[in-house]
Order: sequence, then C-alpha cells, then structure tokens
Amino acid sequence: MSFKRLWAILKARNYEFFRDHSAFGWNFLFPFLLVAGFGIIFGGKTYTEYKIGVFPSESKQVSIAELNIPQRFKDMQYLKFIGFPNAAEGLEKLKHHRIDFLLKTGNGPHQYWVSDASPKGYVVEQMFKASLFPAENTLNAEKKEIQGSAIRYIDWLFPGILAMNMMFSALWGVGYVVVRYRKNGVLKRLKVTPLTAFEYLTAQAISRIFLLMFTLVIVWTGCDLIFSFNVQGSYIDLFVIFFLGSLSLTSLGLVLASRGTSEEFTTGILNFISWPMMFLSEVWFSLEGAPGWVKIFAKIFPLTHMLTAARRVMHDGAGLIDVGQEIMILSLMTLGFLTLGASLFSWNK
Repeated sequence: MSFKRLWAILKARNYEFFRDHSAFGWNFLFPFLLVAGFGIIFGGKTYTEYKIGVFPSESKQVSIAELNIPQRFKDMQYLKFIGFPNAAEGLEKLKHHRIDFLLKTGNGPHQYWVSDASPKGYVVEQMFKASLFPAENTLNAEKKEIQGSAIRYIDWLFPGILAMNMMFSALWGVGYVVVRYRKNGVLKRLKVTPLTAFEYLTAQAISRIFLLMFTLVIVWTGCDLIFSFNVQGSYIDLFVIFFLGSLSLTSLGLVLASRGTSEEFTTGILNFISWPMMFLSEVWFSLEGAPGWVKIFAKIFPLTHMLTAARRVMHDGAGLIDVGQEIMILSLMTLGFLTLGASLFSWNK
C-alpha cells in the first residue's frame, strides 16, 4: 500500500467535492414509493395523530372499552392509546416526545402528565379537559409535574436532522460518484496505474468521512449558538457515535458503488434505501405505538442505531458503555459492508 497514491486520490476527491455545485434531481419513482410507504404504514383505520400513554397496563395494546377514562375522550378520533406498566416508563417516553400525553387510569381523580414543550401535548390536554364537561363534570382532573427537565422538541429532532444529512451525503457522495466514474471510464483509466482497489476505496471512504465530520462540527456549532442545545452526556461520546455512524453509512455507499454502471439505476437504488431509512429510523417522529414489524424492520438500518445511541447520550447522559449494543451493531455493519464492497468491487463495466 502506498500512502502517496492514497493521498493523491484523497486530495483529488476533496477538490472535486468542493468545486461541484450541481444538484441531483429526483427519480420519478421516488414520489410513488414515498406515498406507498406512508399508505402501508399509516393508511388504514389505525392511523393516529396523537399518542396517549396510560398506566398501569400489562400490555402495550390496551382495550379502549376497558379504560376508566371519560367516554367522550374515548370517542375522540385520531387518538392512539399505549399501555405502560408504571408511571416511570411512561414518563420516560413522555419526556422524549415518544408519546404526547400520559394518563393514570383507575378510580378517583384523573391524574395526567404533559410536557409544556410539546405542542401536541397541549392540544391533547385541552381535548381531555373538554371531555370532562358537561357530561362528566363530577370528575376531576389533576395535572402532575414531570420529574426532571423536559426535553425540547428541537433537542430531540436535531440529532435526526444531522444523521439524515450524513446519510444522504455518505450514500450519494460515495455510491453515486463511483458509479459515475465507472460509467465515464475514469475507473478503467485508474486501473492501468499502480493504484490498487484497496487504496482507491480507502481514499474515497476517508474523504467522505472527513467531510461528514467536518460538516457535523460546523453545523452543530452554528445551530448551538442559536438554539443552545442541552447535552446531558459527553460531546466526545457523541462525536464517537456519529463517527461510527459515518463509517457504517460510508461503507454502505461503497457496497452500492461496487458494481453499478447506470446512474439512473443507481439513483433509484439510493432513493429506495435512503428514504425508508429516513422515515423508519425516527428522524422526524417516534415509532412508539407503530406495528411491531415496523420496529423490527427499522433495526436493519445503521441510521436507527446511530440515532438511538446519540439521543441516549444527548438526552439521558449515557456513556459509551451504556450504548455498547448500538456501538457493536454499527461496528459489525461497517465490517460487513466493507467486506462485501471490497469483494464485489470492479474497475470495469
């Protein structure tokens, strides 16, 4: 392995990245897949807009008819009731914006918890209060304080936005570019040089990871000056998690780049992989209350594990040992993607 050759390719790729100001268009298939995906997951009668946690409950799936809550609240549309065994588990989900409202069922006054930082929580609170009058004005409702500081929605959302940006940059910046090189004959010309496939792929990966982490630091610093994010854990731990995530996503991009020859086909494949990953990895919204098969399917994406670990460090103060499972999965995914990409890589069409 020659570090001189690797360095030459690394510099060339970085120069190309900074000088390329063109934007990629969308594939015609993307709107159909996007609408179809939402239709499959949320299109039936089970679609809900607000998630209501109730406790005590032995199961996540609760029978609305058996709940001891105002009947008018039961009859309201677009409410999803999710059971929790105790208040502690429900409060954890509430503080992390995975549910919008937490309600204690049983005899006596109704006790409920709502985050003042949640717009949906405010709406549900007003709906619940309205359901008590006038038909059930003999019932009382008591609002309870959330123990600990509530997490702002922007604090919950921001890691997802960063991860989504890293995902698109890794997949398109590696997968699409290498396929374009192969189609234009650039890789064929490089093959006759002393440059090896390992050196070329390593340079592509290092270049992309450098750009991902450079962008991460700049974006985080700029947004933090405006929004003042509350980070409970270590910034170093966060950096390590995002670094491992960038490794995994870049390695996935190398797999897509290993054999592709058509830019149009590659665009479709990239959309087919990146958009479901974005919507099922809890970038924009929580999957709490979603069908079990959706949660299981989401775990095949590296973005899911990166976001899970990053949010635990940022919001719960977890350390690297606490998110060891996610770190191990990301490392194994990276190793698997690199092995597959290296074994499949071809210079020629």
